Amino acid sequence: MFVNPLQPWPWQRWHSAWRRWSLWTLLVVLVAGMLIIMVWLAGRYEASQVQDKLERDAAQAVVEIRSALGRNLQDLQAVNALHVTPEQWSVRVAEMLQVRRELLRVEWRGEDMDIRQVAETPYRSVVWDTDLREESFSHAVTACANAKRTSSPSYSPSYFQILGEAMGAELMEVCLPQMEAGHIKGYMVGTYSLQNILTTQVSKNLTQSQEVSFTEPDGTRLALVGAAWRGSRVFTAQHLLDLPGNTMVLRMDSWHRAPSVFPNVLTALVTGMAIALGSVLVVLVRDNRRRLRAERDLGDALAFRKAMEDSLITGLRARDLQGRISYVNPAFCAMVGFSAEELLGQSFAPYWPPELAEEYVRRQARRLAGAIPAAREGHESVFMRKDGTRFPVLIFEAPLINAQGQQTGWMSAFIDITEQRRMEELTRASHERLQATARLATVGEMASLLSHELTQPLMAMSSYANGSLNLLAQDGDLERLEAGALRQRLHELRSAMQRIAFQADRAGKVIKSVRDFVRRRSQTHEVITATELLDAVMPLVRMQASKLGVQVQVDIEPRLPPVVCDATMIEQVLLNLARNAMQAMEQAPPAHKALHMRALWDDAAQRVVFAVEDQGCGIPPEVAEQLFTPFFTTKDEGMGLGLSMCRTVLEQHGGELRHAANAPRGTVFTFSLPVAGLQDQLS
Repeated sequence: MFVNPLQPWPWQRWHSAWRRWSLWTLLVVLVAGMLIIMVWLAGRYEASQVQDKLERDAAQAVVEIRSALGRNLQDLQAVNALHVTPEQWSVRVAEMLQVRRELLRVEWRGEDMDIRQVAETPYRSVVWDTDLREESFSHAVTACANAKRTSSPSYSPSYFQILGEAMGAELMEVCLPQMEAGHIKGYMVGTYSLQNILTTQVSKNLTQSQEVSFTEPDGTRLALVGAAWRGSRVFTAQHLLDLPGNTMVLRMDSWHRAPSVFPNVLTALVTGMAIALGSVLVVLVRDNRRRLRAERDLGDALAFRKAMEDSLITGLRARDLQGRISYVNPAFCAMVGFSAEELLGQSFAPYWPPELAEEYVRRQARRLAGAIPAAREGHESVFMRKDGTRFPVLIFEAPLINAQGQQTGWMSAFIDITEQRRMEELTRASHERLQATARLATVGEMASLLSHELTQPLMAMSSYANGSLNLLAQDGDLERLEAGALRQRLHELRSAMQRIAFQADRAGKVIKSVRDFVRRRSQTHEVITATELLDAVMPLVRMQASKLGVQVQVDIEPRLPPVVCDATMIEQVLLNLARNAMQAMEQAPPAHKALHMRALWDDAAQRVVFAVEDQGCGIPPEVAEQLFTPFFTTKDEGMGLGLSMCRTVLEQHGGELRHAANAPRGTVFTFSLPVAGLQDQLS
């Protein structure tokens, strides 16, 4: 038989076919194995995602339940049973039960656990065994015993309660002690329905495949909320709800379908790889174009930023986390007189004044340590130029964050406020001159009243002096007088001299009050009492009050703390408000001409409040809108500066001038001043 030597032998063809099919089989096995592993990993991943979400939902449910129970405790505490009547208690608790549906019953118990008042939920009627709740082994009594021992809220273990019609529910008691002066004076007892707790706090967030329940540690379910949908696989998460006196387990179950197998995984992989290989060149070309465009944009941005930095008048400085200067702009260099080369890399700034250097070093250390937060409103400081001159600056600081969101240092902006300070001084001096002019105008208006007020003590002094001269003119009779009559005559002379001195002192006080009011002086804050402030202006107030027929009443709350203020400015405010009040009552009937000046304590603001009340015609709405506008006045001869200056003075003292309608008629102006001790603490 002829055999072609070029034709392979059968065993060779079989071996070649076996190798070819074995390679394909191995490739198929590898691909199938890869697909199976991918499906398995996908299933594991999907299951872990479901379990993680369930764990988060269960933890969130515990947090929400604990928060709700905490809010209920605050509501029970806010009822404040020790300081309300039973009727008020019932109203407050009824309002709370309208909102807190998980509460079925609230009891007010006395110190001896006797029930004083009871309120029940309007949503569900429950038959309660009163005798059983009063026994020593009841859950409410047990919870209150624990609360009394710990002086804090306590919960009882859950128990089953018949609700009627062969139905029942799992309940739990909470007892909140009512404390007064460190002693327990009573208890607030609330009864929870575990089913209602789950319904009100958890059920709204459940999905169709979830159910949540309270269980005991052995797995016994106490209450259950959730849909009846079931899947092919169940996931369970359990979290402890640890309450004072009671611990329950919150269990959340979720049903899920079997993990979906990715269809056509192999086709998707091969197609994806082909598309990926074809897309690489496109991506590379586009990436190269984007890189070139980004480089051009970056160059333009750097040029723009450089031009912007050179045009800024605000100084900029950057420091790294070690406190070394890493950047300064030209405006900052021009501000301090040092070049960028002299500042970069320095941790001890050469523009710090030597006398303040230690303080700045400590402040920088606290800043770098994070003890001082960034101040968006800025803070003032003092810098020194290279020639040694000092100048004030306003500093704004913020963290310097890189592209990865990490802080690499601090960026500071500096504003030279030398010119601003100069303008403030000019404005302050102008304001002082305006106030002095207003005071002089006020005294000019009071000139006639001052002469009338001084006439009375001068006439009294003249009368007492003439009487004394008449007594001394009877010198011839002195020798014939007896010792008792002589002493009587000397006593009369001494009394007359004392009255002359009193009237002279009265006239001197009137003149001194006007002189102190007019005299200009620097704005210095001093510690002074409300009585001293009112007494200083009362002579001038009473002068005008006597002319206009106004009754003046001063009411100062006892034991008021002293205040810190510029006494002259506040006296001017009080006098202006009193004069305006009396002028507003010129056309009022005599019975309504009453001026009331008060000083009282504001506990909420921790300040002393001054009030000036009149019974005049009041302030119309169209006038109230412009009441504090400079040069606005409703008087024929008014300047329109009084109330404007009063508001400015009170704003400088950290207060505010307010007005409101007085009952039954008139207006009341109020303002407040800081207390001396509190002012020291704030500074």
